[in-house]
Amino acid sequence: MAQTTKNPVVLQQRVVIPNKHGEKLVGVLHDSGSKEIVVLCHGFQCSKAFGFILSDLQDHRAMVNLATTLEKEGITAFRFDFSGNGESEGSFAFGNYKKEVDDLRSVVEHFAAENRVVTVMLGHSRGGGVVLLYASKFYSIRAVVNTSGRYDLKSGIKERLGEDFLERIKREGFIDVKNRAGEVKFRVTEADLMDRMNINMHKACQQIDKDCRVLTIHGSADEVIPVGDAYKFAKIIPNHELHIVEGADHGYKLHQAELASAVLQFVKSILTQDNGAGT
Repeated sequence: MAQTTKNPVVLQQRVVIPNKHGEKLVGVLHDSGSKEIVVLCHGFQCSKAFGFILSDLQDHRAMVNLATTLEKEGITAFRFDFSGNGESEGSFAFGNYKKEVDDLRSVVEHFAAENRVVTVMLGHSRGGGVVLLYASKFYSIRAVVNTSGRYDLKSGIKERLGEDFLERIKREGFIDVKNRAGEVKFRVTEADLMDRMNINMHKACQQIDKDCRVLTIHGSADEVIPVGDAYKFAKIIPNHELHIVEGADHGYKLHQAELASAVLQFVKSILTQDNGAGT
């Protein structure tokens, strides 16, 4: 039975979870004592603290903000770094969606072994795609929140790699992505590129169980992933709710409160639904 208590005593503890590749995933558990857990998944090249890095280099601690919002309502939250990001072991790769689904599975199994249950998964941007892919593969998840996720993974690549990315990677075998100082941030191989481009998000969304509730949140002024992607998700996912945050950019820089409120309302509705089912 799902139960929450406002203003609980919350313990924050560092948790290390091995993934199926033997790499250590590092996260922070905001433990209110509830059996149910909400897992928070960051975006591209980000971390359990920030969730996403804005283009103007202003970091917003979105994952921390969301976890804090949930813990104040007595809801346990777990934010962690995918392999190759933040404190977790492993190498970052441009593709890696399937591996991050595996990472997420390792997290779920870890808490299941402690007699706890991951009730809701939230992901931002790339993390949004990961939680949807997870739901298409594992039907035990009750609900997911797709925050600013991308519908077509073939889009958005030229913005990072350049207009001629396909020709260059075919010719040279890789593309080095550099920062403004000219330093290499990461290398994209042809295998990495194909790993991303071969994912059919449309087909995956059709495979999500009709009993799994999905909330898509998207900013109307998103400059990275167009808000039109949110409407495409709404058309194809069977049990779907859509929340457009008017004026919000990709990082919700000026809309953190509305983002947190929408997430909290959805999570509480899931827990209330579970509570009713258990009585």
